[in-house]
Amino acid sequence: MQLNQYRITQKVDPKGLLIAWSIILLWAISLVFWIQFEISWTNPLTYLGILIQMHLYTGLFITAHDAMHGVVSSHKQINHATGLIAAILFSYNFYWKLFPKHHQHHRHVATDEDPDYHASGNFLIWYLSFIRQYVSIWQILLMAVSFNVLKLWLPTENLIVFWMLPAILSTLQLFYFGTYLPHRGESDNAHHSRSQSKNHIWAFLSCYFFGYHYEHHDSPGTPWWRLWREKEKQTA
Repeated sequence: MQLNQYRITQKVDPKGLLIAWSIILLWAISLVFWIQFEISWTNPLTYLGILIQMHLYTGLFITAHDAMHGVVSSHKQINHATGLIAAILFSYNFYWKLFPKHHQHHRHVATDEDPDYHASGNFLIWYLSFIRQYVSIWQILLMAVSFNVLKLWLPTENLIVFWMLPAILSTLQLFYFGTYLPHRGESDNAHHSRSQSKNHIWAFLSCYFFGYHYEHHDSPGTPWWRLWREKEKQTA
């Protein structure tokens, strides 16, 4: 299928690009800070740092996701470039590999043709299936090479704790709140998707409003930072 068949034609809010690059820069600045942090497992800041990095990694993926829907920038090249950079920073995810699979998910949600779905409903089996769809041997090799180069100058423990571990935890966050909870079991609505109860603070903290998953499928051209408005409409 040609990529231009996925083109989004709605007007794009220019704030989308600012928000996207704010997340990318926050991830980078935060990583630089935590890489230099003196780790102590009795210090609560160590655990806070892991959670912050995990959340920002999730933000990288959500930014790439919004770019796939064409809602980061109305300039197509800038939109895709931003998505590509965000995806690469998230453990060398390849944007143009993610792109068709995500749109396949939207076209065939909760069916055998949905790459994000597993009919078993079993959390572990589904998660492993999800990972196999999106993690390649090239990513693992690139991460391994990068780790071995970076540890020549940077603390090994910090690289593991604040660079590698949060990325792994973020895949669990994305899977649990953005795939497993919304699509497990039977749903009789048009999008075969569940949506969490309205709680905008928790919706942001848990997965950048992607717990409002029915709303995303109902309005895929809405950027993550406006999904709460779609929830308001649904519950009005």
